[in-house]
Amino acid sequence: MRNSGILLHITSLPGDDGVGTMGKEAYKFIDFLEETGQQLWQILPLGPAGSGNSPYQCFSAFAGNPLLINLELLVDEGFLMANEIENKPRYLKRKVEFERVRTWKNGLFMKAFNRFQKEKIPQYHNEYNHFLNEHGWWLHDYALFMAAKEYFGPTSWHEWDDDFKFRKEEAVNNVKKLLAKELDYQCFLQFLFFKQWFSLKRYANLKGVQIVGDVPLYVSGESVDVWANTDIFLLDKNLEPIEVGGVPPDYFSETGQLWGNPVFDWKRLKARNYDWWMARLHFNLNFFNRIRIDHFRGLESYWSIPAKEETAMNGKWVPAFGKEMLAMLKSQIGEMPLIAEDLGIITTEVDALRDDFGLPGMKVLQFAFTTDETNKNLPHNYTVDFIVYTGTHDNNTTLGWLQALKGEEKTLVGKYIGSFDLDGLNKLMEMAMASVAKTAIIPMQDILELDGKSRMNTPGVANGNWGWRFQWSQLKLKQRRKLKELTVLYNRSTENNS
Repeated sequence: MRNSGILLHITSLPGDDGVGTMGKEAYKFIDFLEETGQQLWQILPLGPAGSGNSPYQCFSAFAGNPLLINLELLVDEGFLMANEIENKPRYLKRKVEFERVRTWKNGLFMKAFNRFQKEKIPQYHNEYNHFLNEHGWWLHDYALFMAAKEYFGPTSWHEWDDDFKFRKEEAVNNVKKLLAKELDYQCFLQFLFFKQWFSLKRYANLKGVQIVGDVPLYVSGESVDVWANTDIFLLDKNLEPIEVGGVPPDYFSETGQLWGNPVFDWKRLKARNYDWWMARLHFNLNFFNRIRIDHFRGLESYWSIPAKEETAMNGKWVPAFGKEMLAMLKSQIGEMPLIAEDLGIITTEVDALRDDFGLPGMKVLQFAFTTDETNKNLPHNYTVDFIVYTGTHDNNTTLGWLQALKGEEKTLVGKYIGSFDLDGLNKLMEMAMASVAKTAIIPMQDILELDGKSRMNTPGVANGNWGWRFQWSQLKLKQRRKLKELTVLYNRSTENNS
């Protein structure tokens, strides 16, 4: 069945917490999706973001970001008192002030934790113990890592005392005893996050909306995933990366993108029967309805850059064992609800890997006009098994992109849609909806007709990203109607497919 949806990260939702959360505004957004016939809500990774607040550079591949916990729900559940959240700071409405929000919320989270420990809140006691039992396989390492980061101060785990850095048993046990309360606090925060998340997911599914999660290929070097699993990454004797990930020069950057994430030791992963990856994929398939594998091409071969390099230019392609790993997953679950992010330099081998497992790839209209009528991102060149986007979180908004066009690309856009203003934006959204691609996803900024000031991320720029938020006042009745009309007209509506 044909379908469509909206790309919007949870941090971008409106609300009074200074950041989008899993509270009433998230439920209201799901109601909006249902009202307009959308069947998919695509979000970005939900992990606790590290440096630069990027959801693609998280402290854990499994934990949730406490900033997304809604405070009003904590009051409803008895973890906080109403008067404790009355004097909220005044925050910017259209941009997340991450550090201010983090400082304020952490104080309230600690109040909730102390109340939970003191009063036990009996109706949640069994639920909490069940959560610890179910998630202990990743949760306890995560709690220890985050408690240690707080205790040792603003430094990388590579700077920790050697015995603890190398996870010597005695050192680990000593730190666990020393930071016992902080470990419990970190576990408690995850309990709150998971409780709110699965309530939200259930609501979405009841409304006919599936949530599409995002799984980055790599994990941050500053993460518990690397510290607790050093053998599956290419690290030296001091546990520093030997090689790091990125991509060669491309559409976004003349010198490529140097991500700096440690790359996997695929031989060691194979020897471990891909256990870490299997756990990660199964976890995310339970967490979301579908998952997008970011940088899917890295499962076939990856751009490996010596860690000492300052740009991504001097890397090399190295084979990965993704086919064997995905075959193992398929043998375990059958149908594969995965999406292959197959943008960038894609080879016939990558196409084959995607097609062998029947995974939909991605088409992006903002990439469709860089060559000629044979461009694979132009809708008349699609086949059915793709997801078409006007743009992604890494692109400018479509209106901002149209306004910035130059040269031959602008000429070709003019031939297809004839204008570079709101009319051009509307034609591109209709082009996506009308295409043969089974799924169409539109970023919320394009629904709201916003220009480049509302861009979510600029690749290669370290600061100032990820903070965009919308307000309900920006969503006009005509925009709601237009989205619903396009969805019904091109046979993507829940009504058409019910």
